[in-house]
Amino acid sequence: MVETRKVQVTGGSTYTVSIPKEWATDNDVSAGTEVEFYPEGDSLFLTPVTEEGRTEGTLDVGDLTGDQLTRAVMTMYVSGFDIIALEAPRITNDQRRTIRDSVQSLVGLEVLEETRDRVVIRDLLDSSELSIHNAVSRMRLIAVSMLEDAVDALTTSDEDMALDVIQRDDDVDRLYMVVSRIFRATLRTPKAAEDIGLSREICFDYHSSARQLERVADHATKIAHLTLELLGSEEAAVVGDEEPRTPEGNITDLPEEFVEALRELDEDAREVVDQAMEALFADDSAEATTLANDARAAVRGVDERAREIDELLRGLDPAQAQLLGLIVDSVSRSADYGGNIAETALQKAAPTP
Repeated sequence: MVETRKVQVTGGSTYTVSIPKEWATDNDVSAGTEVEFYPEGDSLFLTPVTEEGRTEGTLDVGDLTGDQLTRAVMTMYVSGFDIIALEAPRITNDQRRTIRDSVQSLVGLEVLEETRDRVVIRDLLDSSELSIHNAVSRMRLIAVSMLEDAVDALTTSDEDMALDVIQRDDDVDRLYMVVSRIFRATLRTPKAAEDIGLSREICFDYHSSARQLERVADHATKIAHLTLELLGSEEAAVVGDEEPRTPEGNITDLPEEFVEALRELDEDAREVVDQAMEALFADDSAEATTLANDARAAVRGVDERAREIDELLRGLDPAQAQLLGLIVDSVSRSADYGGNIAETALQKAAPTP
């Protein structure tokens, strides 16, 4: 329910306005309570002054195992809890291993306490010292380099490079969790946005773009898995729900025309992502708009070239052609995600109403 108040002037120069009693009661605001004001454009946010402390959360994990338990720990982390207590009548050894693996996959966490029925995790980092800009910048560098190396691993039959790409995906996931944690903090309180020096709208743009970068990294990882499958590596994993394929011939027998076309496609796709990120980070709105529009326009060219490359696969072994077609699709989709970032950059550069 929206309530309105009239602004009054007291003492000839002081503007005053009353606050709703129900809100004051719910938030323990009474005579003498200090409140903080946060201006944001033409809005003014008010919040009671609270003691600086670490937020604690408790979760019953008695019925959770494996991926469900991992997701539960990640959810508590992203939700902003500094101390996370995981409780159950008895925490099994498998649950403890899953919890430790989850802690290692997140930035700044450590296991503080372990008992028969309780594991306490603590965040060692001060959220106000984390930089969402730096985290997204780092995601960009890793994701783009993963895509380049994944294609190089395919065209040079480099199994070690493919494995390295797969391992780097964990770094991107960790950074995405950091971005999500910071973004959700700015939604809960305007103080969080003030601490990091960015508006909540910009934090939203960064979070949205970080999601696209995570998808680019996922496709680079998919390319690496498919490369291992083409190489007949024991490290190959089934991608998605598809059954393993056994292509005839050798990956080194790829047509040179296809190899060159794929490398050019990869370079163009990475250029789209880089240009879109430059637009997102640009302070000048005119520059950002130009860069973003150029990136969006380039996506169509990447998609058209991807269809042309598919035609080059018609003469190959069907199983091999299918795998290579999936790789071409992943490169093309990475450009699409860059286009999504460019769209976000355009919205960020647009005049505010």
